[in-house]
Amino acid sequence: MDVVHASPVLVVADVTRLSFEELYRSHYVRMVRVAWLMVGSAAAAEDIVQEVFVKMAQRYDSIDSPPAYLRVAVVNTCRNELRRTRRFSPAPLPEGVVHDSELAETFELLRDLDPKHRAALVLRYVDDCSDDEIASILGIRRATVRSHIHRGLTKLREADRDQ
Repeated sequence: MDVVHASPVLVVADVTRLSFEELYRSHYVRMVRVAWLMVGSAAAAEDIVQEVFVKMAQRYDSIDSPPAYLRVAVVNTCRNELRRTRRFSPAPLPEGVVHDSELAETFELLRDLDPKHRAALVLRYVDDCSDDEIASILGIRRATVRSHIHRGLTKLREADRDQ
């Protein structure tokens, strides 16, 4: 009996490719957390994530790595929002996004950081990105990522000492 085997690469691609709905369900809450920690506004965070998903839906089949694209688009839209508004105005996170008080504490600590340092720390510690992923998302060198993280952590430690 002849068995036709699909190429391993095609099988892996079929298994790992999420449908748009699966991507939305599995990443929406985390992306709102990331956006909220970056821009400080629950309404803006939800708007940013929704805007990115709407844009992605229009060309979803042509996106090579939807989770990576989503992360980059959310972070870049947050950065644009901060440039546009020139302010970071903290507001409570929407219901269902904060599951514990630890995230609220994290937000309180991050709100006084420079947006570049905040973005690097959020991507590293909230979204579990590597230096290479952060560098790619933020459009900076890997060494700059480490510098942003180091400076952000140093400022957090200094603020903790002052309290």
